[in-house]
Amino acid sequence: MLLSFLFLASCREKEPEDEGVPLPVITLLKETANVSYPYLGSIEGIVNVEIRPQVEGILEEIYVDEGEFVKKGQLLFKINDQPYQEALKNAMANIALEKAKLSKAQTEVDRLTPLVQNEVISEVRLQNAQADYQVAQASLSKAEAQAASMRINLEFTKIKAPVDGYVGRIPKRVGNLATKGGSEPLTILSDVHEVYVYFSMSESDFLFYEKMKNDSTSKKINSDVKLVLADDTVYEHTGVIEADLGQINRSTGSITLRAKFPNPDAVLRLGNTGKVIIEQVHPDVILVPQEATVSIQDKVFVFVLNDDNIAERREITIEGVTEKRYIVSDKNLSAGDRIVLSGLDKVTDGIKVKPIAKGRLN
Repeated sequence: MLLSFLFLASCREKEPEDEGVPLPVITLLKETANVSYPYLGSIEGIVNVEIRPQVEGILEEIYVDEGEFVKKGQLLFKINDQPYQEALKNAMANIALEKAKLSKAQTEVDRLTPLVQNEVISEVRLQNAQADYQVAQASLSKAEAQAASMRINLEFTKIKAPVDGYVGRIPKRVGNLATKGGSEPLTILSDVHEVYVYFSMSESDFLFYEKMKNDSTSKKINSDVKLVLADDTVYEHTGVIEADLGQINRSTGSITLRAKFPNPDAVLRLGNTGKVIIEQVHPDVILVPQEATVSIQDKVFVFVLNDDNIAERREITIEGVTEKRYIVSDKNLSAGDRIVLSGLDKVTDGIKVKPIAKGRLN
């Protein structure tokens, strides 16, 4: 009997200790998180110039193509200038005529002046001649002004770029009539070395934005904003919000803001769309992967391991979401806490876990 007892006792000593359910575990730490708020925006050049004709006529030449980059002063369009050349010739002929009249009036004044001085004729005749001279002088000035106007109109038949920029759509073609009061311009010239992105946010978001912008302690809005392009890529340059349009739209309950982005490679063009990303900075917070949480009704829990690797189900308070992680109040968790990362269907409150290290959360 004694031998049997000793044999059973030795078998019990050799039974392996229960190490728990093997599951991946991570160690939490405090770090800075950025929470993103996207807003759909439309892109415009800093300078968008409508190119409209200053004179009317048949469009004779188009020297540029749509989408082409042009320099200030470069010739864009030419309107048939023959009518304006003829008008200028007529104005120059009027100048010659008025000069002849002025010369004749001057001759008359010169002829009558000595006669009046010698009392051969009355002074009234000289006064009339001097008045005729002044009229001729005024007529010459008027003719010269008309000629200058005709010369300007002739120059306006050559339409040049007022700024550097990209040529937009050209709706008219050679042979079409170009008019001063047309419903659409010949083209729009867009200077896009910098661009404005206009976007709208709700009134509540705007109040939150204003509050966070001036918060100097924590959770401050990042001064730089990002732009996500139509292909879901992030634009390589950051921008800044420069202004808001000042009024809440009563019909939509939103306000429009304007951000400015550099565009040295002309990637952004007039009419493009994108998403402006405003980021709120949360310094020194606990981040928990969403996969490490379990939801029960309206509450969210994680399993925290104590020093003996016993799992404790703990409710957490979520303050925000960044990427695939929750921002958690440090009232619930602390830096250095270990939580079960996955396999939560195998975990219950009080179960022992064999940690499979996954390092720190980063």
